[in-house]
Amino acid sequence: MASQDWFDKDFYKVLGVSKDVSDAELKKAYRKLARKYHPDSNSGDADAEARFKEISEAHSVLSDPEQRKEYDAIRAMGSGARFTAPHSGAGGAGGFEDVFGNVFGQSGGTRYTFQQGGGDYDDLLGGLFGGGRFGQPSGGFRGFGGPSKGRDVTASTTLDFVTATKGDQITLQTADGKPITVRIPAGVADGQKIRLRGKGQPSPDGGEPGDLVLTVSVRKHPVFERDGLNLRVNVPVTFAEATLGATIQVPTLGGEPVKLKVAPGTPSGRVLRVKGRGVQTSKGTGDLLAVVQVAVPSHLSKEAEEKLAEFAALLPDENPRAELLSKGRADR
Repeated sequence: MASQDWFDKDFYKVLGVSKDVSDAELKKAYRKLARKYHPDSNSGDADAEARFKEISEAHSVLSDPEQRKEYDAIRAMGSGARFTAPHSGAGGAGGFEDVFGNVFGQSGGTRYTFQQGGGDYDDLLGGLFGGGRFGQPSGGFRGFGGPSKGRDVTASTTLDFVTATKGDQITLQTADGKPITVRIPAGVADGQKIRLRGKGQPSPDGGEPGDLVLTVSVRKHPVFERDGLNLRVNVPVTFAEATLGATIQVPTLGGEPVKLKVAPGTPSGRVLRVKGRGVQTSKGTGDLLAVVQVAVPSHLSKEAEEKLAEFAALLPDENPRAELLSKGRADR
């Protein structure tokens, strides 16, 4: 929900993006900054921790279409709109909290009028209060003085790769020190948000509580990486295995290794697929993608060098780069 500090905080500037930034560009900018200032990479650095929280808050608002629309409207209001209280003195101006306190039945009974200085703020207030025009509630808002939803709360947490991939139940501490249990669904991705209904701040007037919006960061795994619902792993094979063919073992995430056949003449970079051993979610199950990397020996005995030279002499007189060079000359 909107708050007073939205007038003062430029979330676009925090993330270093323009106001018309696309969702993809926003996500890219956030990930870059989150990696730079993440507490795991800046242990004991209070400034980096504060910067990370600032970045997470900005991303939480701008990545949510509804909150971003509301934020843009609130920021626009700050430059041209004002709230006045006709009966509060000689033109005294009411503040942001005053007018919203009046809307939610928390003021001292003063009547306020809304004066526009540019932009359709009638629509803005309608959007804040459930989609109706100003003074004409619709949806969940039941009119001035009626129950209002509590404010949403944003938070962030870092998960290990296995927990994010397989899902688990974790416990977080709220700002007032109370534990809260969060169910992490299988397959949650780095930067993804989890909305916990009713776990935010209570309503000031008996309405439903707000939500907790949890932004997830996922630590990298030393072996596996996510590719959608697939898991990708680089698998070294020897020159002889790639040339003659072999059966090799490949690790799986949290399970026993599986056996894979490497066909004779397999080149480096070929992907071998193990069906159903990727990320398992309610939306589907991915595969394990084993990427072959031919390992070249760095040290050979004198005898091995001689044998390899004899082997090379028996190979067909072919240049594996001939096609590459031909295409390169064609572009001149």
